[in-house]
Amino acid sequence: MAETENPEAPIVAPRTARFGEGQESKAAKRERGHSSPQVGPAGRIAQFLRDVRAEMKRVSWPTLAHVKNTTIITLIAVIFFAVYLFAVDWMLSWLFQIFLER
Repeated sequence: MAETENPEAPIVAPRTARFGEGQESKAAKRERGHSSPQVGPAGRIAQFLRDVRAEMKRVSWPTLAHVKNTTIITLIAVIFFAVYLFAVDWMLSWLFQIFLER
């Protein structure tokens, strides 16, 4: 028999508790639909807006310098690949013209 802090407590195998039992936050229960009684559309919209506001407070927004740097890197990559694909396309079309004229 496994030793526990309370020897009289029943031994319960893991994952035998029903889904949703135990200590959880209201948000976790609400996500599964186990919250308070049903509310109307206005109440759901209000709850949605409260959730959006709470989630937006948790977002880590990039700094202006970070946005500038990533924008510059993206533009350089786009220009590089555009030039590369243009060169490959030009060379392949030149090769096809040479071999098709023969």
